[in-house]
Amino acid sequence: MTITTPIKPRDRDVILQALAAGVVPRSGLRHVQVGRAAEIGALVRDVDRIADNGAAIRFVIGEYGAGKTFFLNLVRLIALERKFVTIHADLAPDRRIHASAGQARGLYAEAVRNMATRTKPDGGALGSVVERFVTECMSESGQRNVPVETVIDERLAVLQEHVGGYDYATVLKAYWRGSENGDETLKAAALRWLRGEYTTKTEARQALGVRNIIDDGDVYDALKLLAAFVRLVGYSGLLVVFDEMVNLYKLQSSQARNQNYEQILRMLNDVLQGNFGGIGFVLGGTPEFLMDTRRGLYSYAALQSRLAENAFAKNVRSVFASGNPENHLVPDEALHSFMEHCNRHVGEAYFRTPRNTIKAFVQFLAVLEQNQGTQWTDLISAVEVAADAEAANDIADDSGQGAGDDDLASIRL
Repeated sequence: MTITTPIKPRDRDVILQALAAGVVPRSGLRHVQVGRAAEIGALVRDVDRIADNGAAIRFVIGEYGAGKTFFLNLVRLIALERKFVTIHADLAPDRRIHASAGQARGLYAEAVRNMATRTKPDGGALGSVVERFVTECMSESGQRNVPVETVIDERLAVLQEHVGGYDYATVLKAYWRGSENGDETLKAAALRWLRGEYTTKTEARQALGVRNIIDDGDVYDALKLLAAFVRLVGYSGLLVVFDEMVNLYKLQSSQARNQNYEQILRMLNDVLQGNFGGIGFVLGGTPEFLMDTRRGLYSYAALQSRLAENAFAKNVRSVFASGNPENHLVPDEALHSFMEHCNRHVGEAYFRTPRNTIKAFVQFLAVLEQNQGTQWTDLISAVEVAADAEAANDIADDSGQGAGDDDLASIRL
């Protein structure tokens, strides 16, 4: 017997019209989704990890028409059901992760305009999120008999350690004043700043009294700040979904591509090292974007080695445990701490010449295996890792490679 779920007339029309046009429906995806149980399970575990103040990053790779956008939308809906805030945007020639002429800020602005919550799944949820925060502050103000602005400052004090945290408090207090005085212009200006839509600091200062704006160089930091803010409001976390990453692969300048890939490396490092919690990234692209050794993500040596290092460390740990996860000598946290330790001591050589790093990791686990009472946290700071001079000499100087589009030199292990 087949169990069917009633479909609302609105969902029915949206689904059929979208499918007839060859695009992904904006709602009702659960009615047509089939298969991909393993992939969905992996993303659900990521969502749960983020809700537990962890972080995650996933790449969803497939050919054109393979169903990437459908899958990304399904992941967003799953996150919304778990009380997340989601933002999403497609990369384009005028929207990318790193830029110097407004393209990165444009990506951020587009993503935040598409902000969604469970009660506003179709986007445009920034106003309701801010309104919820301000309303809670006003309620607490009445209970404690203190000014609303004092409550806002107290609640946002934890954001001061983040880039732009002070400006967040200033902007949200301006929003409250606009709400209190019926000044819709002031409220709109505050939301405009939060969306990253101001193009000059002068304009923002005149409207809100802030000295800074969210600009190209601040986009990734702004995403982390937004994640911290939505958790303060009471949501489980922030899921950032970027699709059409192939537009980075299409960039003609190797320098521009590498600068964008560097931002992805920052995301990856923060996730793997546990530097920041409550945020997740899901990036959709074609196989060329990921695997092309001349222009794709795989052409970026530091990121390629970072991914390989993390996977290799897990494999070495598994070998020491004879394949039994219950016998792991160290937790995942130790892998992240070890790689960060190596990065601090040998810098870029950690990414480009990993031979000595791997040798040190094997020796590190061997000491723990031979000394059962030793804590990995006590041992890790004593690990000595030297830069691999021989391998470093084999690497050509990047500045002498012209456009920088040559195939990667092989990495020696």
